[in-house]
Amino acid sequence: MTYSQNLWLFFTLLFGIIIVPGMDMLFVLANSLTGGRRSGMAATAGIMAGGAVHSLYGVVGVGILASLLPSLFNPLLVVGAAYMAWIGYTLVRSSIVVDTVGADGTRSGWRAFQQGAVTCLVNPKAYLFVLAIYPQFLKPAYGPIWVQGVVMGLMTMATQAAIYGTVAFTAAGSRRALISNPRATILVGRIVGGLLIAVAILTAWHGWRASA
Repeated sequence: MTYSQNLWLFFTLLFGIIIVPGMDMLFVLANSLTGGRRSGMAATAGIMAGGAVHSLYGVVGVGILASLLPSLFNPLLVVGAAYMAWIGYTLVRSSIVVDTVGADGTRSGWRAFQQGAVTCLVNPKAYLFVLAIYPQFLKPAYGPIWVQGVVMGLMTMATQAAIYGTVAFTAAGSRRALISNPRATILVGRIVGGLLIAVAILTAWHGWRASA
């Protein structure tokens, strides 16, 4: 297999894991609906930053951290699930008046970025992906491992930007219609919050079973 074929196969797997709705996508959706396009894109940028850290972990983990992961996985799983459940609960509680949430959107960009980064970093699915996939594609035969890691990291961030950015723009456009219908927006906000909680619980449960 040539290096270009190796990258195409990696991209196929990467696209498949990112396009499946999960914690990251739901977080971007929630921020776009409650804070508008700016908040949604800030959340996307935060998740991209988290993706860069995951790529760094993947490169280092090929040589060192992989042996430590079994002892670190379960605590990470609990922390990640608890954090996402808390965000979902907060969204359910705060999605009472859409106009006030929208008014706060202009000052929430940095907070959305920070929460997006943390959301990505505590997402157990990302660690499972890195642990399972990176060792298969980082090969000395293709050159320095760190160069390959940079390329794969850039591919990850670009794919996140394309998919989550599209979600942010689409949801932000729908938000204008929802603002004129407060009852519908309350329902949407609570549904998204409930989905975040459900995804957190299911992800923790499946991840825990896989690691048992």
